[in-house]
Amino acid sequence: MNYITPLFFGFISAFIGIIPPGLINMTAAKVNHKEGKRNALWFVFGAVLIICVQVFFSILFAKVINRRPDLVTLLREIGFGIFSTLTVYFLWLAKKPKDKTKKYTQNSKANRFFQGMLLSSLNFFPIPYYVFVSITLASYQLFSFEKTTILIFVNGVLIGSFLVFYLYISFFNKIENKRDFIMKNMNTIIGCITGLVSIITLINIIKYYW
Repeated sequence: MNYITPLFFGFISAFIGIIPPGLINMTAAKVNHKEGKRNALWFVFGAVLIICVQVFFSILFAKVINRRPDLVTLLREIGFGIFSTLTVYFLWLAKKPKDKTKKYTQNSKANRFFQGMLLSSLNFFPIPYYVFVSITLASYQLFSFEKTTILIFVNGVLIGSFLVFYLYISFFNKIENKRDFIMKNMNTIIGCITGLVSIITLINIIKYYW
């Protein structure tokens, strides 16, 4: 297999999964604003470390599931139901999030590193996300569950995740100026993303039964 392919898709999947404003990337940006880039980067290192571990075990789990085509189809159907429900919720039912500004105190690099690990550990979204991504890519023969390919994919995720976090850190001032807009439209942004995933999943289900 061309090893550039898993690196590319690891990078793209991480970029798409992390680019929407969320707790981790916005916290990294605010740490940079309050404490400087060095502490923000240590926070990012901690977060990315946990993300890579989550991705690795997600793919191992996906490898087991991929051996059972019936389970793959079932998971796609369950995934479609979950993402469709989330789309309806975020676009029409959820209340607009309130902007709660928190005071930041100066922390050491080690504290920020472990805080990044903690916040990333509490975020379980990467696990089902990368299970879904790896199985979908494998179904199109764009990914294989070989050890080398998995490690290269994880490295792609590492690069993509770090780049997104770094962009949030570097362009925080622009993000800060548009914070009100982002907060008001957060549910719409998330709803559009889950809606897109729902459509892709539905297409795969239809193709399977067709």
